[in-house]
Amino acid sequence: MDVCQFGIILTALLTMVTSFAMNVSATDIKLGAVFAKDGSDRNLEQAFNLAIELINSGSHDVLPSNTTVRPVIKYVQPNDSMDVSSHVCNIIKHGVAAVFGPTSIEGAATARSVCNLHNVPHIDTRWDFHEDQHSNGSFSLAPQPSHVGHVVKKIITAYEWSNVAILYHQESGMGRLKGILPMSVGEDVSIRFFPIGRNFKSVLKQLKTNGEKNVVIDCRRDICVKLIDKMLELQMLRAYYSYIFLSMDVHLPLYENYSGDDVNMTILHLTNRSSPYHKQITREWLRTTNESNFMSESALMFDAVHMVVEAVKMLPNHYQSESLTCEDRHSKWHQGLTLINEISTTQYDRGLTGPLEFDDIGNRLHPTIYVSELYREVMEQIGYWSEYTEPSLILEPTSAKHMANLSHTDKTLIVGTIAEKPYVMLKKVDPGVEFEDNNDRYEGFCIDLLKELAERIGFKYEIRELESGVYGNDLGNGEWSGMIGELMKKKVDIAVAPLTITYDREKVVDFSKPFMFLGITILYRVPEPQNPGVFSFLSPLAFDVWLYVVIAYLLVALSLFLLARFSPYEWYNSHPCNPEYDEVENQFSFFNCLWFSFGGLMQQGSEINPRAFSTRVLSGFWWFFSLILISSYTANLAAFLTVERMVSPIQNADDLAGQVAIEYGTLRYGSTKTFFKNSKIDTYKTMWEYMREKPNVFTSNYKEGIDRVLESNKYAFLMESTTAEYTISQHCNNLTQIGGLLNSRGYGVGTPLGSPLRDEVTKVILKLQEEDRLLQMKNKWWKMDKCVQEHKNKEDANELDLSNIGGIFLVLVAGLIVGLITAVCEFVWKSRQNAEIDRKSLCGEMMAEMRFACRCNRKRRISKTMEQTTYLPAPMYHRQSVNGNTIPIAETVA
Repeated sequence: MDVCQFGIILTALLTMVTSFAMNVSATDIKLGAVFAKDGSDRNLEQAFNLAIELINSGSHDVLPSNTTVRPVIKYVQPNDSMDVSSHVCNIIKHGVAAVFGPTSIEGAATARSVCNLHNVPHIDTRWDFHEDQHSNGSFSLAPQPSHVGHVVKKIITAYEWSNVAILYHQESGMGRLKGILPMSVGEDVSIRFFPIGRNFKSVLKQLKTNGEKNVVIDCRRDICVKLIDKMLELQMLRAYYSYIFLSMDVHLPLYENYSGDDVNMTILHLTNRSSPYHKQITREWLRTTNESNFMSESALMFDAVHMVVEAVKMLPNHYQSESLTCEDRHSKWHQGLTLINEISTTQYDRGLTGPLEFDDIGNRLHPTIYVSELYREVMEQIGYWSEYTEPSLILEPTSAKHMANLSHTDKTLIVGTIAEKPYVMLKKVDPGVEFEDNNDRYEGFCIDLLKELAERIGFKYEIRELESGVYGNDLGNGEWSGMIGELMKKKVDIAVAPLTITYDREKVVDFSKPFMFLGITILYRVPEPQNPGVFSFLSPLAFDVWLYVVIAYLLVALSLFLLARFSPYEWYNSHPCNPEYDEVENQFSFFNCLWFSFGGLMQQGSEINPRAFSTRVLSGFWWFFSLILISSYTANLAAFLTVERMVSPIQNADDLAGQVAIEYGTLRYGSTKTFFKNSKIDTYKTMWEYMREKPNVFTSNYKEGIDRVLESNKYAFLMESTTAEYTISQHCNNLTQIGGLLNSRGYGVGTPLGSPLRDEVTKVILKLQEEDRLLQMKNKWWKMDKCVQEHKNKEDANELDLSNIGGIFLVLVAGLIVGLITAVCEFVWKSRQNAEIDRKSLCGEMMAEMRFACRCNRKRRISKTMEQTTYLPAPMYHRQSVNGNTIPIAETVA
């Protein structure tokens, strides 16, 4: 080949290349799009226009600088197939390279049918794309339902959920969820399905009642927004609930509006939010649209435009548009099948949603699905799922889910409590004074404890008082009333109240370490003080002691009489001047023994003294006995005369169970009732049988029980000892505690099962115990100065009045009367004897004796009897001597 021929050939080639370049540059690439007239596809339209704008600007280097992409946009009624068909036919007349949309199911099916008939590629970015709608020439950029099912399954496994509730709005969502079903068979996961009807609130209430806290939700964006609002209304957006939302087309900032209570929200999305490319497109989006809602469907539309333009660029022959008509069924685009094949076989690696790759029927292959969680008002990307990686789901070790469980800073917790003195009380303020914050209305021990917990853990709180005043009772079927029920239903985050820790409660809620230890005690009215009484001087000794003293007195007197009779030293000559007098006497007659013993008992003695050693020994021991007895009596007499005694009819639980005059009961719902119901101790079983047969002895709250005790001394109230101590401090003159503690238990802070807050509360309580803060707080609310002062005054002795010692005056008066009667009897008896001797009448003799007694003469009148019995010395006679001694003989003449 010579130079001339080579030049000719080169010139021809250059001419052809230039001609091709000129043809390409002169040809516009038209892209058709169908959007809804109602504006529901506004974000898709904005993404469609943004992609064309960036391509035409050359910033993405997709086409030569002199190539232009032009949009052909039509607006249709979403569900009007005829309207969609008409506008799609209008679009293909413009010679478009592909048709995008619409988003409605009926409209997309119509557009796909028209495009397939004329070999025009149809691009679908809808999330709810159905597998049975696939056909050659139609491409779905959304991940297949099976991909989403695999992602959800991996997340459930990673979060270690054992119970899962699935909410779905359309049956089409079951395609995405069918991959989860095998978990309920082989992986011990309980799965329950709940269809979302028109009444969102009812299905959410059902979830809450069933205690479902791990929920997977599949629904459209508009349904999601309404559903989340109802969750907020029902207080289901809290830290105890975990949600996985499958609606990728829901814009991410939506969830950030509900992060105040640290709800665990996990969402799936197709864009890598941390990539520079995503950040660049986001900035362009904000610049052109001034909106932050760059949704997954918008990202898919953005990628679809770039993918189609890239495929047009890769056509083996230069792009040639053709005007097609729907009137001619044989009107087909001759490059359409080539472009469809190019899209199917070429992988577009620069996609915002990751690499774009399709199978033979237009389904997307090997998508990358990203996982984000809500953490501190920001959706934080924590991992991704891909079929190309092993493991397929990769989550960051510092995921927001775990971080949220480790910190409660700046949370606003709902704190449940019950008004109970002195734990929680309303402040006493002047009328008309209002509090800016509802929390400021309360005071008490539990309020101080709550402030310490909030300050040391770092959370905000809102106090919610339970009006029913019920702490918690098992209603059966796994349901509880009162505060325990509120914790189970997660209506409150934490319960700070005098909530007793029991075995049954621990099975349904979590408790911290006890912040106060206590037991059940008996609250009873202080017995009315009893005056000592007129005969209170007898009280120092019991009746049986008095009886034993009398017996001892008689026994000593009798013993002394017998010893004196048998002892020869107690017999003596009554005429000591006459040694030969052969009659002897014994001074310890029985009456004299009684007098001697009585004198010794009274520590006064008598004119009679024992002579024998045996009687003296007995007398000494009797005097020692009398000394100890009188000393003990005197010492105890002071207390009985100066102190008003208060005798209670019951002293302990055994006394209470052994009588029926005094009623007793406890709270109708609470741990105290449960204790007696389940007790195996005979005394407590007897008390439970009594209370069960008399339902009226139970009270609705502590105040009702305390009032019943104050109003009557025929009722005893069984309650916690700490509350009883405070009540007694407020009514120290009227109420008292009977006996000791019937059992031992503790108050704890309650949290729902599985709450991470429980461990942090326990640490703070242990720290407060070590610092004696709990003791200081208890002293603050339990110690009352006024009652302490009153008890001090009680210790002072009272002055004695007639009611205290009046009995001894009665005894003295009785002695005077007995002595007077005895003297009268002696006077009458002696007068009668003298009257017989003087041979006078009894009245005359009594009058003579009366006149003599009234003369106050110290000399006694001698009666004839005395004259006749006057002793005269007898004359002495000398008898014969005996042994030379003369024996004198005296004769007494009366």
